[in-house]
Amino acid sequence: MQLSMWIHNRSDWDEIADLARLADDDLNWTSIWFADHYMPDSEDGEPLPGDTHEAWSILAGLAAVTRRIRLGPLVSPTSVHHPALLANRAATIDHLSSGRFVLGLGAGWQVNEHNAYGIHLEAPKVRVDRFEEAIQVVRSLLDNERTDFNGTYFQFTDAPCEPHPVQDRLPILVGTNGSRMLRITARWAQEWNTWGAPELAASQRARFAKACEQVGTDPGTKRTSAQALVFMSDDEETLARRREKVDLARAVVGTPAQLVEELGAYADAGFDEFIVLGATLGKSVAERRESYERFSSEVAAAL
Repeated sequence: MQLSMWIHNRSDWDEIADLARLADDDLNWTSIWFADHYMPDSEDGEPLPGDTHEAWSILAGLAAVTRRIRLGPLVSPTSVHHPALLANRAATIDHLSSGRFVLGLGAGWQVNEHNAYGIHLEAPKVRVDRFEEAIQVVRSLLDNERTDFNGTYFQFTDAPCEPHPVQDRLPILVGTNGSRMLRITARWAQEWNTWGAPELAASQRARFAKACEQVGTDPGTKRTSAQALVFMSDDEETLARRREKVDLARAVVGTPAQLVEELGAYADAGFDEFIVLGATLGKSVAERRESYERFSSEVAAAL
């Protein structure tokens, strides 16, 4: 199983670029992911302050300062982005990165940013209807010379996306656990992503495999990835306090040796990739970098 970095979008550019170069130079890391949001989330739907870098600008910059590692948003909401922009941006960054881009998509969910910017967040069924059209349009724009599409939400007539991506088929990743969204992902995407500790993630992966079978797709042809909140320490008392505070269905907590066992459970469940979110790895730039270095040398190497 491969490991990837999810660099926090509150980090400043110097830290983002430094971690990206670290991952690019270290063969234990496979991908770099960056969240596509404009502000921190809030429980009441009200806007929150906090530096939040715009994902697509950062990804273009990372394409220019790396040479090996895969790059992508985790994930870009189709409630915010028009499919023509998604396809053309993805193709362009695929050129900037010489064929290393992965287009992460989702239907959209974060209420406060939609409210703050006046972007309508439809009811779930309509949102998924719209997503199903959007992913088909994006797939067609990336793959075909011209796209015609006459849907409820999108209409395209003889639409190009040039230059085409460097990759023969630029992969689309979808992050979702909804039953209908899983079937849409199985039909149109090449990669699927989920949240959860090993037990929860494994159950969701079984649901995704069933969705693939329902639409006549071999689940073995789909790349799968998962992430959870990661808390690493050498101090057992610190770890015990952390386990009491966090939702253990969505977190992995332990020493480096214990994390080897935890992450091994993802591999046993059939996941191809585990994504390590940097936000929980330290309060300072130096702590987060040291944690990623330890993850590589003490966890990834053992896996």
